Order: sequence, then C-alpha cells, then structure tokens
Amino acid sequence: MPRSVTLFTGQWADLPLVKLAPLAKRLGYDGLELACWGDHFDVDAAATSDKYLKEKWEVLLDNNLTCFAISSHLVGQAICDLIDERHKAILPPDVWGDGEPEGVRKRAAKKMALTAKAARRFFDAKPGAKKGAPVVVNGFTGSSIWHSIYAFPPTSQAYWDAGFADFGKRFGPILAEFDKQNANFALEVHPTEIAFDIASAQRAIEAVKGHKRFGFNYDPSHLGYQGVDYVKFIRTFGSRIFHAHMKDVWWGHGDGTVGVFGGHTTFGNPGRFWDFRSVGRGDINFEEIIVALNDINYAGPLSVEWEDIRMDREHGAAESCAFLRKLDFARSQIAFDAAFDKENQ
Repeated sequence: MPRSVTLFTGQWADLPLVKLAPLAKRLGYDGLELACWGDHFDVDAAATSDKYLKEKWEVLLDNNLTCFAISSHLVGQAICDLIDERHKAILPPDVWGDGEPEGVRKRAAKKMALTAKAARRFFDAKPGAKKGAPVVVNGFTGSSIWHSIYAFPPTSQAYWDAGFADFGKRFGPILAEFDKQNANFALEVHPTEIAFDIASAQRAIEAVKGHKRFGFNYDPSHLGYQGVDYVKFIRTFGSRIFHAHMKDVWWGHGDGTVGVFGGHTTFGNPGRFWDFRSVGRGDINFEEIIVALNDINYAGPLSVEWEDIRMDREHGAAESCAFLRKLDFARSQIAFDAAFDKENQ
C-alpha cells in the first residue's frame, strides 16, 4: 500500500488540536505529526498523566486520524546552541529559566530525554497498539559551531571537531535514554543544526559513535537550495531515515540581489535566491524521492511540513496532500519481466 500522508502541526500551533484535527481530516490527511508546542503535545503531561494521553488519542481517533511521530524542534535547538535572546521566544519557561546559557542547554537536554519517555507512553497508549514498538521523535540539535559556517576568521578543522565533540557529549546521555525507551531520535538536517548536508551528517553520526538511535527526519527542502544531492542523501543514510518530511523549495528565482545566505531578508521577499513552496510547486523532484524511499524500504509516513508564505495555508495543505497521494506508490512485489519466463506461465 502507498504510505500514509500526515500533516506536521508545527506551523499550525495557533490552532488548538481540537480544531486542527477535524480541519486536517477535511484537507485529506491520514494523521498528524504532533509538535511539542502550542497545545498539540505537552511533554510533561504525556510523561506523567494517563488521562492526558487518553484525551489526545480521543481527539485523533474521533477524527479518523493517527500519529506516527512527535516533534521537539524548539527545545532541541537549545541543546547545543550558543544561547541568545531569540531562544527565549521559542522555549518553554521551564527550559529558559533565568536564561543563563549553560543552564538553558542542560535543561533542554533534560527535556529532550524526557520526550523519549513521553513518546513511549503516548504511542503505547494508542488503543489497539502493539506496546513497546519503536517510536520516533523528530527534532533539532542546535550547534555550537554554526556561526562559523563561513571560514573567516580562519577556522581550523580542530575548531569544528570541537563542535562535533560538544554535540556528541551532550547527546550521548539523551540517546541512552532513547535507547531505554526503544525510541529513535530523527534529526531534521537543516542549516543551523550540527548536520546541514551529507558531509556534516556523516560527521554527526561519527560524533555519537554510530549510535543506533541517532538518525534523520529527511527533508529535501533544506538540502536542494544548498546544492546538496537530496536523493543521494536517502541512499547514503537509508537505514537511519526514521521519518520523512515532504516540503518543497525553489531556488534561482530571485532578482540577483539576494544570495543563498538570505541577505537578511524575510521569506517572500521577491529578491530571494530561494524560498519554501507548497509541495509540488517548487524545484524538488518528488518522483525521484519516492523511488529512493521505496529503494530503501522506507515504510513510514510522508509528512507534509507546509510552508509557503505566498499561499493560503489551507489551500496549500490540501493540494500538497492530493499531490502526494497521486505521486506515491508501493514498491513492486514481483519482477515484471518474470512473466516472460516459461516456468512462470
């Protein structure tokens, strides 16, 4: 069967889940990828309250929706970042605390570890679910070295090595908790994270000593405009792709005044070299992505992360769902040319 199509709720956190769930169903979705902000998924409540879990599943199931993953991008960003005033706007008060950077990083790491437990309890609480099956938490890591992306002042490999070592040190205990919970952490490879292309993703794996719980939430939109081969990413990290975002982007459509680094412009500025688009309207070749996902036997959902500042989001989310349903297909279970063999006739 073709894969389920889900909607990532992160860009819809202004809507309470009781309103978003029926809307998502009307737009054509099979399920929701729940963001750990807004009222969509409360990590502390999920880790402690059976009543909370029951109520979340009731909202989903009453609307004929399911869930395959939860996502903790905002808290994850603070684990390795150099903390500044921008983080206060995205972090829960108990993680921000007094804003002292190392304290913020440690509280963020503690919350991410708790997220593994919350995910375990949440998916085990699904009526009829097989308890103990592997679960997925998508997220960010932040990075202590992203600010050095351009190598001036002159930056040595030793400097960057120290950044990956910092990531490995901070995420080691987190991944140990994920392993305890039979949960996989799926980093969305993305500028500002410890891994933002194929080369840095390989270094990130090495930094956590190849930990089996560390993998990726595949998202081509963050790779294509950089010039990274987003299909090769799938084939390179096949066994570590735990989840897949479907998000589109175009590049080379600006007026030549804004480069790949964004020129300190906002999304939607007509001068931008690149911008996110509704699925199917950008430059990502989703046909090749579907084939590659089939080749690595990816059976998880296709989760739409809808972002297109030029388009009404309900229109865009509906057309993105329809686009993926038309495009997706199950992998063949037979060899088509076997019918020519007389023994099979």
